[in-house]
Amino acid sequence: MTETQSEPSREPRLTKTLIADFKEFFRNIFSGQVKRPVSRSFNELREFYLDEQQKKRLAAMGRLRRWFLIGFWLLKAMLLKLSPVRRVLLVIGIFFLVKARGNAADSINDAVLGGLILLLILMFELKDKLVAKSELREGHAVQEALLPPKRPVVAGWDLWLHYKAANEVGGDLLDFKRIDSNRYSVALGDVADKGLKAALLMAKLQATLQALAPDYDSLADLATKINQISYRDGPPTSFASLLYLELPENSGAVRFVNAGHMPPLIVTSGEVRELPKGDPALGLAPDAHYSEHSLELKQGQVLVVYSDGVTEARNEAGELFSEHRLLALLTQLDDRSSPEIGERIVAEVAGFTGDAPRTDDLSLAIMRPV
Repeated sequence: MTETQSEPSREPRLTKTLIADFKEFFRNIFSGQVKRPVSRSFNELREFYLDEQQKKRLAAMGRLRRWFLIGFWLLKAMLLKLSPVRRVLLVIGIFFLVKARGNAADSINDAVLGGLILLLILMFELKDKLVAKSELREGHAVQEALLPPKRPVVAGWDLWLHYKAANEVGGDLLDFKRIDSNRYSVALGDVADKGLKAALLMAKLQATLQALAPDYDSLADLATKINQISYRDGPPTSFASLLYLELPENSGAVRFVNAGHMPPLIVTSGEVRELPKGDPALGLAPDAHYSEHSLELKQGQVLVVYSDGVTEARNEAGELFSEHRLLALLTQLDDRSSPEIGERIVAEVAGFTGDAPRTDDLSLAIMRPV
């Protein structure tokens, strides 16, 4: 048996890469497409570096003073987020760049030294970013593997599930499992945090739910046990909402328990009805009590479960998509299939937000008996 060695992958040549970059840059300039990504990136900088109090102060200022303060606050925030060594190097680099004046040899040397120091800091920061991005990419792959199929198969049901993380990894829970020969579960939850911390807590919640669900006939007892575990093992300030439903084959009978999540919506003949609000979120109190609910969906009715990434999606003006827009949209869609309803909701939210940065994960579960 002979082994063949594949030719090692070659890094792209710098010259060709730069030429392609400049061509793309000038092509975007002539087509008017440069301003939008630059503006979006600048808005993301402000969202990341400035706190709510600073944003409120900026809104009440004149344009000139506002831009001056934005620059100062961004520079200050960037300095404070650097490590001490890099912070000192950055100040030294800026000092030499400011000191460099005229065409004298000393000035040129100062400018070169200042530029090299800034380039060194950029290389350090880029290395950190690439390492973190690689780890987040691996975490994203794990989350993708944990997601249920978009179209789970249950006799007598038309199901559609959707999950879109705001960042590389997200804190929403979306799950589907076959529990026994005639019990199927759909779970949708939201960890009250963002990023990697939320993703880890979500994975733990999903694992706990999958391990315990087959052993409990009572959904109230299941939620009580999960809450006790969440309170015992979770960080002090963490909590999560969870809406857990069980569906039988060839029947519209649905059992569910709601721990702090948005109430499900039932769409019937162009009308939308919100089910009662749920019990406390998981992890807030060790002795919280939960209630099991049931409903009978008839053919033509649609059950919609969603995360706040739908209703709290913001456009570039800061407006929320809102529950009002969701309800108005659903009144037009009750005669569609579950995938058609779900895709339309996702498209409407995307069209509403436009180029505004996503701030929350978006999860949806559309269920209708057939």
